Amino acid sequence: MATAGTGHLTGIGARPIPEFDGVHDVWPRGERLRAVREAAATYKERFKAQGEVCAVKSVDIAAAPYPVKYAFHNAVSVPTLPLISMINRMLVVQYDDFDGRARTLVFEPTVPDGSAQAPFYRNLQKLTDKVPGGKLLERTILRYYAEPGDVLRRLGLTPDDIDFCTFDHLHVQDPRMILGSTEVVEGESAPRKPLFGGARMLVHSRELATLQCLHPMQWAWYVDGGLDGVDPEKFVTFDGDIELGPGVALLWTPGHTDGNHSLVLNTPDGVWVSSENGIALDNWQPELSRIPGVRRYHEVFGREICPNANTLEDSLDQYDSMVKEKTLADRCKADPRWLQILPSSELVPWKRFWPVVPTYVHGGIAYGEIKGGRR
Repeated sequence: MATAGTGHLTGIGARPIPEFDGVHDVWPRGERLRAVREAAATYKERFKAQGEVCAVKSVDIAAAPYPVKYAFHNAVSVPTLPLISMINRMLVVQYDDFDGRARTLVFEPTVPDGSAQAPFYRNLQKLTDKVPGGKLLERTILRYYAEPGDVLRRLGLTPDDIDFCTFDHLHVQDPRMILGSTEVVEGESAPRKPLFGGARMLVHSRELATLQCLHPMQWAWYVDGGLDGVDPEKFVTFDGDIELGPGVALLWTPGHTDGNHSLVLNTPDGVWVSSENGIALDNWQPELSRIPGVRRYHEVFGREICPNANTLEDSLDQYDSMVKEKTLADRCKADPRWLQILPSSELVPWKRFWPVVPTYVHGGIAYGEIKGGRR
């Protein structure tokens, strides 16, 4: 398995971020939160001074169902539909690495057919099939916008233009759909070909290890067998926090999963952060939320975040990680009350789910011009 020690990071034009060394090990936990916040503030100054990405474009992939009780840690205080929908969003990022090489990164290239095989969604589909009117319900909560391969063609890219792909974590992701497999996926007639040519997947070592050996408390959210037949050399694993080039970093944000990491981008409008620690800005800024119960969650418990809580492998770590993200993100130019945080899967603003709709939505980001043939 390829690993990203200091030497290997140099091989992909990346490097570790020393500001965060040891902060997630500080004890006691109140001191850890302070250490994380201070390290994030310190790193932000250096990160912004290093430069900006060349271009970035977000594209919606699909809207899928998600339980309200998980979305806001059971904070919603009025009767609602049990399910809302959230939109998975893929980002194409172009940057120059620290060796000056032009790079293209694809963040969150979800293939819906693969995600449907995660036990949570497989069981939900069985339930929907049994319920009277289930097909109507499915049309209400599901919507498909684009496949990752189609997005590349729209942007004038080919699979060979892509250097790296990554997910903030591997919940409901099937690496075979992205990296290809020498084995035939169940229900298909031939082995899967790589979606992005020779691109490698950047993944935190703890996240890949989780998929290799699932705990029963994690099982429902991962695609069991998702590594079957995948060439191990297709993965580049890393530990801790890394920066890929000026204006692009992957910050380790454990808690939602052990190996969760967040994409951080410096743009002409300042710093953006993307992850699924929350599914709406309401999760990071509950004091501004109009979703019934979310602001009260903040006031009653004295918490500055309200986590996306389908898995609480470590809720204290997730809290610290969301503070880490908040500290890095800049204020929105259109409305400075809100931070520039773009959930990688975002609560839809559809009226049918009122009152569980996001209080504020950025609606995606786009900077510069995505260009093919940069390699």
